[in-house]
Amino acid sequence: QLQLVESGGGLVQPGGSLRPSCAASAFSLDNYDIGWFRQAPGKEQEGVSCISTSEGRTNYADSVKGRFTISRDNAKDTVFLQMNSLKPEDTGVYYCAAQKSPHGCSRVSRWVVEKKGVCAPEEIDYCGQGTQVTVSS
Repeated sequence: QLQLVESGGGLVQPGGSLRPSCAASAFSLDNYDIGWFRQAPGKEQEGVSCISTSEGRTNYADSVKGRFTISRDNAKDTVFLQMNSLKPEDTGVYYCAAQKSPHGCSRVSRWVVEKKGVCAPEEIDYCGQGTQVTVSS
């Protein structure tokens, strides 16, 4: 089930940028809505953003609106999260998850809140192992 691979995290100073990516390793993302969530030390999981297949509709957590942009390249089976104006509170492990459309983003959001992002086949279609993002001077 762990058939999503996140990469592109790293250490950056406050105000800097990173662009993590989420790639499918053994299937096509064409029919899947893709969400990002994060886990900061000592905090609950937080949904960050999601992009749907239909018309590429997107949504964002209030904490990242105006700073993060989610996009997808279906030809490469990859989803990107452009993160600008990073803050120390953005530090955490960033995970992506895939849920078949329609209504995949709603399902991902509920899974993050209710199931704490636990990757199990009965809970979510696909998920990854995460990439670390550290924002520090």
